[in-house]
Amino acid sequence: MIITRRAFTTMLSLTGLAALAGLSPLRLVSEAMAQSAADVAKPVSLPDMALGPNDAAVTITEYASMTCPHCAAFNEQVFPRIKKEYIDTGKVRYIFREFPLDIKAAAGSMLSRCIAKDDAPKYFAVTDMLFRQQNDWVMKNTTETLTRIGKQAGLTQQQVEACLKDQALLDKIAADQKYASDVLKVDSTPTFFINGEKIKGDTSFEEFAKKINPLLKS
Repeated sequence: MIITRRAFTTMLSLTGLAALAGLSPLRLVSEAMAQSAADVAKPVSLPDMALGPNDAAVTITEYASMTCPHCAAFNEQVFPRIKKEYIDTGKVRYIFREFPLDIKAAAGSMLSRCIAKDDAPKYFAVTDMLFRQQNDWVMKNTTETLTRIGKQAGLTQQQVEACLKDQALLDKIAADQKYASDVLKVDSTPTFFINGEKIKGDTSFEEFAKKINPLLKS
């Protein structure tokens, strides 16, 4: 599905983001086909936010939407174990990429990028906070809650507003999402790639370990 300018504007007014976000189409597309590890490794418009060494034997790339409850559950229940066992020990490089399923998710991703700038650990910390407070800012007044979170992270109200109006940033998120959809065939969240192998949906730590451990030995 591609959101048209008219539909996008209507969504903004319904979510309370009309005064802040830009009016360019946000593309939400879905299809399927094979992909290579090289395709997954390629950042498109935005620099990758990653934890772990560049030369790690295993690279995990996650595509997530900030409004996705399954993504929030993974962030709370599974990711901390992956971080402790594999990322902090230098065995895995972990990349997080935005795949917003709606305008609120796009706004959350934009705020994470604006707060963190190029600081990956800070980006993961802000993203973690947004996932943990998902019910607050998704279900209630989105603009007010995102503004409060931005202020807690050190931004002024003016900086939050400028961030959510940043058309260039929104366009880059949309372009990267289109690449993930068209080339990598991502069509739902969360979707993971472990050295190029796709895993979709709820995945336990044990399932990740079964995929990761043989790659560390080879």
